[in-house]
Amino acid sequence: MTGETQEARDNRGPFAILFGVSVATALGNTGMLSVLPAIGRQIGIPDAMVAAIFSLSAVLWAITSPIWARQSDIRGRKPLILLGLGGFCLSMSLCAIVVSAGLRHVAAPMVIFVLFLLSRAIFGGFGSAANPATQAYMAERTSREERTQTMATLAGATGLGTVVGPLLAPLFVLPIVTLAGPMFAFAVLAAVMLFVVHRGLPETFKPVGGGETPPRRRRALPFLGGGSDVALWKDERLKPFLIFGFLVASCQTAQTQTLGFLIIDKLGLSPIKAQGFITLAMAAGAVAGLLAQWGLIRMFRMGPRELMRWGVGCAAVGNAVVAFAPDYAAVAIGYAIACLGYGFARPGFTAGASLSVGARDQAGAAGAIAAINGLNVVVAPLFVLLYERVGWGPFVLNAAILVGLLAYALRQAMLRAISQAGPETEATIAGLERADEGGV
Repeated sequence: MTGETQEARDNRGPFAILFGVSVATALGNTGMLSVLPAIGRQIGIPDAMVAAIFSLSAVLWAITSPIWARQSDIRGRKPLILLGLGGFCLSMSLCAIVVSAGLRHVAAPMVIFVLFLLSRAIFGGFGSAANPATQAYMAERTSREERTQTMATLAGATGLGTVVGPLLAPLFVLPIVTLAGPMFAFAVLAAVMLFVVHRGLPETFKPVGGGETPPRRRRALPFLGGGSDVALWKDERLKPFLIFGFLVASCQTAQTQTLGFLIIDKLGLSPIKAQGFITLAMAAGAVAGLLAQWGLIRMFRMGPRELMRWGVGCAAVGNAVVAFAPDYAAVAIGYAIACLGYGFARPGFTAGASLSVGARDQAGAAGAIAAINGLNVVVAPLFVLLYERVGWGPFVLNAAILVGLLAYALRQAMLRAISQAGPETEATIAGLERADEGGV
C-alpha cells in the first residue's frame, strides 16, 4: 500500500499488543505440549493419562468460550482479555509447580496427574475469555475493507507462536527446574504481557448496561442448544462441516500428542535426551502448516472445497508414513506431510462453515467451530492408549479416518457445493484459522 489510513495508524499500537498476546499464548501452549511426553515418562504417569491432561480443559474451553464472548459485549473487551491472559498465567504457573513436585517425587504419580489436570483446567475455564474478546476488539476498530487482513495477522501470530514454542521450550530445561522450566518461563512471559495489556491497551468500548444481552449476541450460544432458535449444530447447512472439522481436528490432536512418545521409543533414549528430537519434529510440522496457510492457499487461490479434499488426502499420506517409518527421519518427514494437510483442511472447513450460513449466523457458526476445536482434545487419550498396545495403530486409524473424510468431501452435497464465493474471497477466508484449546 502506498499510504496508511489514520485508522491504521491509531490501531498500530493496540494491535501490536494483541499480536503479542496471541504469540505468548501460542508459545506457552505448544511449548508445554512439546515437553509433556518427557514429563510423563520422567514422573511415571501412563502415556494415555498424559494426553488426558488437556481433556477437562478442552471441555471447559468449549463450554465457556461463547459465555465469555457474551460477557465481552456486556463488560467490555479489555477486562475479558485481561481475564483470559490472567487465567493462562495462573494455569501455567500452577502446572510448573505441580510438575516440579512430580519430578522430585513429592507425591504419587496419580496425585500429580490430578493436580496437573486441575491446573490446566484453569486455562480452559478462564483462558478462553481472551480469544473472542481479542477478535471483537480488532473487528470494532477496523473498517470492513481492512478487517480481513487484520484477522489474518492475528492468525499469523498464533501460527508464529506454534512454530517458536517447541523451539524455545528446550532452552528453559535448566538444571534446577529441569522439565518444569519452560512452563515457569511461559508464565513469566504471560505476566509481562498482562502488565503490557493493563497499561498500554486502550478501551473505548461502552459496555451494555443492566446486564442485558446485546441483540447481536443472542445467537452466540445456539450451538449449545439454548434459547428458542434451532441449534446451529443441527442446521443442515453447517452440520457436514462440523462433522468434517471435528474428525480432522481429532486426527491432528491425536497424532501430535502421540508423536513425542513414538520418538522417545523409536530412538531408545531417555525422555530428556529425546526432547531435542521431539522439538525438531514438532517445529517441522508447524512450519509445514504455516507454509500451507501463509503461502500455498493464497498462491494457488484454493477455496474450501479444494482445501478439504487436498488436506485430508495429504494428511492421510503423512500418517501412513509415520505408521511404518523405519527411523526418526521418516517419522519427522511423515509428520510434516500430515501437518501440511491439516494446514489445508482446518482452514478449509472453517471457511466453508462461514460461507455456508448468512451474516446473522456468523457468531453462532464461529462458536460451534470453537467448540469442536476444543472438544476434539478429549479423544486424544484413546489414540495414545491404542499406541501403548499397537505402536502403528493410531496412525493407521488416523489414515483410515482421513481417507473416509476424503470420500465424504467428494460425495456430501454441501461439501461439494460450497465454492460459491469468488476464489479470492475464499482463499482469504480460508487463511483465517481460529485458535483452539490444545494449541495445535
